[in-house]
Amino acid sequence: MLKSLNTTKFVSVAMLSAILAGCSAKAPTTSTPTAPATVTSLASAPLEATAYLTQAANSKDPLQRDSYLLLAAHAYINANDYGAAQKLLKSIKPSLSQSPTLLAEHKYLSARVLEQTSTYAEALKLLNYPSTWVLPAWQMTAYHQFKARLYQLNKQPIEQVRELSLLTQYLPATEAREVNDQIWQVLQPMHEQTLQAFTRDASEGVFAGWLQLAYIAKHYAVDPAQLVRYLGEWQQQNPYHPAAATLPADLDRALNAKPFAPKNIAVLLPLSGQIAGAANAIRQGILASYLAKPDAQVAVNFYDTATDVTAAYQQAVTAGAEFIIGPLLPSEIDQLLTQASDGQNSATGASVSTKAVPQLFLNQTEKVVPDINKFYFALSPAQEAADAAARMYQDGVTMPLLLASNDAIGKRMAESFIQAWNKKSQTAIEVHYYEAGDKMRTTVQDALGVRDSQARIARIKELLGNNVQADFRSRQDIDAIYMISTPQELTLLKAFIDVNFSVFTQPVPLYTSSRSRLDIESSQAAQDLNNLTMSDAPWLMQNGEENLLVNTLWPGWNNSQKRLFIMGYDSMELISKLAQMRSFPGYQFNGRSGALSVNPDGVINRQLSWGRYQRGSFRAL
Repeated sequence: MLKSLNTTKFVSVAMLSAILAGCSAKAPTTSTPTAPATVTSLASAPLEATAYLTQAANSKDPLQRDSYLLLAAHAYINANDYGAAQKLLKSIKPSLSQSPTLLAEHKYLSARVLEQTSTYAEALKLLNYPSTWVLPAWQMTAYHQFKARLYQLNKQPIEQVRELSLLTQYLPATEAREVNDQIWQVLQPMHEQTLQAFTRDASEGVFAGWLQLAYIAKHYAVDPAQLVRYLGEWQQQNPYHPAAATLPADLDRALNAKPFAPKNIAVLLPLSGQIAGAANAIRQGILASYLAKPDAQVAVNFYDTATDVTAAYQQAVTAGAEFIIGPLLPSEIDQLLTQASDGQNSATGASVSTKAVPQLFLNQTEKVVPDINKFYFALSPAQEAADAAARMYQDGVTMPLLLASNDAIGKRMAESFIQAWNKKSQTAIEVHYYEAGDKMRTTVQDALGVRDSQARIARIKELLGNNVQADFRSRQDIDAIYMISTPQELTLLKAFIDVNFSVFTQPVPLYTSSRSRLDIESSQAAQDLNNLTMSDAPWLMQNGEENLLVNTLWPGWNNSQKRLFIMGYDSMELISKLAQMRSFPGYQFNGRSGALSVNPDGVINRQLSWGRYQRGSFRAL
């Protein structure tokens, strides 16, 4: 395990340096007088800064003196006294000995200070070593390790992987394997288009090899035959790559996973009753996907769950279903999961088939039971809020504010956003829940600090008279707002936010979810939403032939029904991919409803597309 940068670089290096220093400091023989050795290890600074400053003051050799001064700066950093370290490094820079090792250490320590006192970008700008420098392995190890961390903090994963791949050449085999695992974890969430764009970088063979491997894994994971072929070609082209002999474990599992290839597919939906309209949209999406592949020798049968979901399930199994899509309602899913565990229909007492039929549920439930043959696909508002937290963090947001409707959905989405944010940042999230109507204005003013400012102005006028001219001020410590609202609330909520940013404050970016999107957008409504960024399914960001056809066939559908349509479409597309997706969490399928991946528990994650209202129209980013 690599050591923390705040203490030592590597224990083994420090011990070796101490041994070398000890050997060089042995007393000379009486017959051959020699000068005292001046070897000083810079690999770690275990003493206090004052001890090194004293040694520097007593050193007559310039190299030795500068080494002790650099160690003192390092000791200040270890003690979190970055001001003292910065002052010392600045003072010694003009007279620093022109030894590459000392010059490199000065850059390294200065970048360590900038990491804490400035920006990661400034630290990276400083941290560059000329290619002509010949440096010891411990120093190159610290260099690449630190740069990798800075790129991670600066949200540049490709460059992080580049540095990690360079780092491994300086590490023992065990530590190199740990870094290789870290490289693979960084690559997994990346889109294959991003990976493909960098695979042509042949300047660093190991780095390029990692990107090529990750692209092959994502692009061909759904087709084992193709995956085997391209992995073989990659291994021949990269025989000395660290992953050539032993593939990453999850990729190896995906390679050996058997895809689902059913010939008889059953669909369980409430085709009658109160939510038949929603179920019909899913049904039409499934049929559209089925008809798009006329050569497929597959039977698709629908079963109505409105009366009895257990009976519908039993009918499907009896009819020879090899894969089941549905049911839709969480209560129906819970009922099937419960009955599968006890093997009996609680309503009729009849035995329920325990045949292991792979199943893609069309919702999530609190009773998710990990099962290799069960998957959960939902258009989850909470999952969308979590995706928004990741997107805003990626956009550079550091201090978001949440404005959420004071209802069950609003609270669930806010909690999901906070949980996702806390995985990426230690910044506390502030949430304000608003009520509909006039109370919304008050909540917005409180959230932006406007009412406090207005109260201060009122007190000043009481003291100095009403002739005092003053404008209210809004808070300046936030850098984005995530709004959780219904379409009916969105326009009013944004208007309240716009008018409550003071003239002294630059308005911050505004984000919201697809839940807020208007079904019918007038040009005026779109104009009112200018500069608002919104997440939604990729298909609803387009205006292609398929969108026009759906609008023609079902002109009365709202956006919710269209999302259910593409959910049904993706459900059919997913069947042949689910086994590999579960084995290889880094694999994403770019569906119409989002970039889809599967968690180990079978829950399907969606990464949505983003668009922005600009100049009176909504445009994909």
